Amino acid sequence: MQIAQMQQLLAEREQAGLLRRLKTAQQVSGRVIRYQNRELLNFSGNDYLGLATEPKVVAALQQGAADYGVGSSGSPLVCGQQAPHQALCDEICDWLNVDAVLLFSSGFAANQAMLLGLAASDETLLLDKLSHASMIDAALQHPGGYQRFLHNDLGSLHKLLQKHSNKAVVATEGVFSMDGDSPDLAKLVELCQQYQAPLLLDDAHGLGVFGPEGAGSLAAAGLATDASQCLMANFGKALGGQGGFLATSAVVADYLTQNARHFIYSTALSPALAVAMRQSIQLCRSQQWRRDKLIENIQYCRELSAQFELELLPSTSAIQPLLIGDSHKAMWVSQQLAAKGIWLSAIRSPTVPLHQARLRITLSALQQKQDLKLLFTTLKELL
Repeated sequence: MQIAQMQQLLAEREQAGLLRRLKTAQQVSGRVIRYQNRELLNFSGNDYLGLATEPKVVAALQQGAADYGVGSSGSPLVCGQQAPHQALCDEICDWLNVDAVLLFSSGFAANQAMLLGLAASDETLLLDKLSHASMIDAALQHPGGYQRFLHNDLGSLHKLLQKHSNKAVVATEGVFSMDGDSPDLAKLVELCQQYQAPLLLDDAHGLGVFGPEGAGSLAAAGLATDASQCLMANFGKALGGQGGFLATSAVVADYLTQNARHFIYSTALSPALAVAMRQSIQLCRSQQWRRDKLIENIQYCRELSAQFELELLPSTSAIQPLLIGDSHKAMWVSQQLAAKGIWLSAIRSPTVPLHQARLRITLSALQQKQDLKLLFTTLKELL
């Protein structure tokens, strides 16, 4: 593409209120972001349990770096897999009651590996309409093609399964990142089993938040992890770190080890990070108060939205979206909030559909009631 074409496209995006600009925060620390020498309350982060700055996790990262160095120095199959990686995998296997875990540099890479690795060339991928970009990108590359069923609509999925009987793989999410809602996993699993269609589940926003010990959306629905052929989750949300993983059976893990290009040809996670993430999981499992406080904040957020007559999208998760519609208006509200000490990013197309721009309120166990009260008081004044 020529530079002139790029400039034209950028101008068009700016005119439509869709141009993205990178902002550099001086520090993100718990419930607060420091930006341009000001402290703002953070309502846009995914650190749902407040583990990103937990001293025990920080100390584990520091000790891991002292013991094993910063980088893994190679891909997992060359020399990158080290003792901290195996210990982290073992911890996750125990937590989720699975046979095997593969670690990835990001949740995006893990999702790509899962969908491209586990859908055969003669099978059609069936994706929820609101599936994450990593899943859509994988589907676009899949030689067997893909179709999308209506969001969380089992009837729509049923029709596609009838059309592609015994030649389909279903992919969906435990918690959808932009709407904050969830499918009826028990009924969805039953439907997939009826048509012998493997289920691939992205639980990036459910892991750590839902289920006993934070084991995720399947556990919260009373299902074993093996109700899905493969589960993707990551360390960058409730666990406060970076990277992703696939949790599955020994056979599937062995198959992916031979075929998943994102696993074979990428540098392994930092061993220091693996040490830190194991500590984070242990805290996630043992410190129920973090989930209790998060649930309390979710409930209070819903109460305030009703009190101030600001209708949020239906969600019981840490993601509480306020639909604005117009991209310019969403950006204006976000900017006004920042001026008043609140960091709440506007989400616009193509992340969400056109005319569905929103303020995506994300909650954390570290936020206080007065933080939420200030947010909704200010939103009411602006809207």
